[in-house]
Amino acid sequence: MPRTTTVECPGCPPLRALTFDALGLIKVTESRGNSGGIPQVVERWGDADSSKCVLAASIDDRANDPVCCKNCSFFLGFQVLIFSSFAGSGDCCACFSVALIISYTFDCLVFHSLQILAVARKNGTIEISNPLSGDIFVSISDFGDGDGHPEDDDIAGLHIFKKSRSVGSCSLLTCTTKGNASLRSVDIAPTESTNNGASNSWKVCAAGKVLCAKVHGSEKHALFGGKGVEVNLWDLESSTKIWAAKPPPKNSLDIFTPTWFTSATFLTGNDHRKFVAGTNSHQVRVYDTSAQRRPVISFDFRETPIKSVAEDHDGYTIYVGNGSGDLASIDTRTGKLLGCFLGKCSGSIRSIARHPDHPVIASCGLDSYLRLWDVKTRELLSATFLKQHLTCVVFDSNFSDKEVVAPDAQNADEIPGEVEQEALKLVKRKKFPEEMKGKKKKSKDDRSKKSKKKCCQMESKECDDS
Repeated sequence: MPRTTTVECPGCPPLRALTFDALGLIKVTESRGNSGGIPQVVERWGDADSSKCVLAASIDDRANDPVCCKNCSFFLGFQVLIFSSFAGSGDCCACFSVALIISYTFDCLVFHSLQILAVARKNGTIEISNPLSGDIFVSISDFGDGDGHPEDDDIAGLHIFKKSRSVGSCSLLTCTTKGNASLRSVDIAPTESTNNGASNSWKVCAAGKVLCAKVHGSEKHALFGGKGVEVNLWDLESSTKIWAAKPPPKNSLDIFTPTWFTSATFLTGNDHRKFVAGTNSHQVRVYDTSAQRRPVISFDFRETPIKSVAEDHDGYTIYVGNGSGDLASIDTRTGKLLGCFLGKCSGSIRSIARHPDHPVIASCGLDSYLRLWDVKTRELLSATFLKQHLTCVVFDSNFSDKEVVAPDAQNADEIPGEVEQEALKLVKRKKFPEEMKGKKKKSKDDRSKKSKKKCCQMESKECDDS
């Protein structure tokens, strides 16, 4: 069973994390206030199968779209008023048409409040499921119409679009190691006429192996890089390459460092021109497409390849994890090491995630531990052992520690009986002292009567003797 380390930690704030491993399992870890802030594994989804190893994951954990829900709510109320007026006039055709519009608007409200999780597996399938219950909405194949094969063309990047969702469908961006990128629309509730084919596809690179892909917060630009593939920036609306990096010059020994990018991320959600990438030669490079094609800042971190890079909310701090388990925060403006996180991991770090609300980051990797760290103090908050090699971790930002559970019918029938029993207990408790007082009074009267009888008997004996 999953266990938690016995180190003395201050505990975690209320949060919910989803981890993905090499056997295709999805495990849900939650930290609640009633458990002392100690994360615990509450759910496990899927069956252990190495062919279903999770390669990439993306989550749309928004509770709702404020703009869409506001417009839909206003439109729904307006249509209800129209429906009531037509119903009063007796126009059946108008009532039926307005009822259809109301049904569609209600479906729109329900769908835009739905959270979605997309998972790419090693066998080439992409599953879209509910991150709250684990129920799979639809499963599609990324190699159905392509000429690639799962064994030699794995999925290297996956992103589910949050801002371009329509009723009953969502948009996915996938990229394989051979550079086959596709942007498609997928029906979440497929029917017989459902078409889950790629709406647009292009080639990211002519040669090399794509190892990292990242979509900007505006969801209009994407970044790709890998082994033999220089980092390049693409416009997703037109599917065109708008910028490509230039390799750095040779070093002082006249040795050229081969191109091998392992991870990349954008620094801020407001500017797609600034991003950072990690290399296999333990180097971190900061790029600014408006300045030059070569890195504006480049620095080394330890002696093992960079495996994961994540950005902070401030727009200049990044978190770097390497193949030997080192995790640190770095200021990209100066390249200065801000500090290493206390407590070394015993395996390669494969994924780092920053919580959107709490000052917490999560890291996971080949040591099978999910570790939660405090961003400010860089202390270890908790470490949970999850058995398998972990490949990815994501946060559910809408998790709430206070959950309202609606009682079912059976429990609802049982509640009045319990209340009556408690009331009877209270009544008995109230009556008990009064009854005891009465008993005490009776016992005192009996004792006084007996003492009087004894006195009378003694007096009569004395009279007889005299």
